[in-house]
Amino acid sequence: MGSRATVRAAAAQLSPVLFSRSGTIEKICDAIGKAAADGVELLVFPETVVPYYPYFSFIQPPAAMGAEHLRLYEESVSVPSAATDAVAAAARRGGVVVVLGVNERDHGSLYNAQLVFDADGALVLHRRKITPTYHERMVWGQGDGSGLTTVDTRVGRVGALACWEHYNPLARYALMTQHEEIHASMFPGSLVGNVFAEQIQVAIRHHALESGCFVVNATGWLTPEQRAQIVGKTGLEKAVTGGCFTAIVSPDGSVLGPPLTEGEGIVVADHDMALITKRKRMMDSVGHYSRPELLSLLIDRGAKGTSVDRDVPGRNRPATDEVTLAPRSDEERPHAGR
Repeated sequence: MGSRATVRAAAAQLSPVLFSRSGTIEKICDAIGKAAADGVELLVFPETVVPYYPYFSFIQPPAAMGAEHLRLYEESVSVPSAATDAVAAAARRGGVVVVLGVNERDHGSLYNAQLVFDADGALVLHRRKITPTYHERMVWGQGDGSGLTTVDTRVGRVGALACWEHYNPLARYALMTQHEEIHASMFPGSLVGNVFAEQIQVAIRHHALESGCFVVNATGWLTPEQRAQIVGKTGLEKAVTGGCFTAIVSPDGSVLGPPLTEGEGIVVADHDMALITKRKRMMDSVGHYSRPELLSLLIDRGAKGTSVDRDVPGRNRPATDEVTLAPRSDEERPHAGR
């Protein structure tokens, strides 16, 4: 448990600048500065908001989306790069821990990546979504277990998952065993309609209850003009409408303040960190309520790939197979980039 009594956290629901990495990065940095001025200490952005979520892959058949795929590729983010340097500088200026979703460009492949910058601007976690969902598999490659880790930051121990990774109970449990205090959750938003917003609410509230942590969830937002631009003449406007639920959840599963379901904006809540112990006193899923002699989880935390050419926090870690039978001590737990 971190030593901070309270943490002011926020989730940003915003629209990307379509087809522009630089434009979206500028918007992200501006949001960080404004949040810092309001005393925000942790700020979470939507899934792959930089440069934008590949909504086109939900609209177009694979045979027709080559041009859009290449356009996304050209505007995606290398890690590290000038784009990540700009976000790091904004985090450092504001003293804000920033969790950002990006389309990551790595040579000839794209990945759905989540980046955690500590309040000093250091990149402390770089993870990739382990399994792209449905249409996303035509756009992104698969991640690996190196990102299934929490990291110690100025605001406490932070973990992150993207979208339907929250429907993978073992991925969530991998973070829970590391005593996650604040979970950064992100979804694309503006997708599938209100049923998606309802599903998001269920997923993030359940994770808060089960893990006994705070959940800060951000979803993206498309303006009517952007939706029309993405859909074109297909008549599929409903496919990229609704599905927004930007919210913050307490360890007891309650939503802290009104969620944001339409438009751009920011949701802010003060975290009373003592509520984590209050919840876990009654039900600690990886402590007194676990049965390690009956149930276990095998995690391969090794970074996978054909080559490793740089040391990236949370990725280029030695491959190790381990069985998590019970919560590990702080000394045994890997700290990415710390």
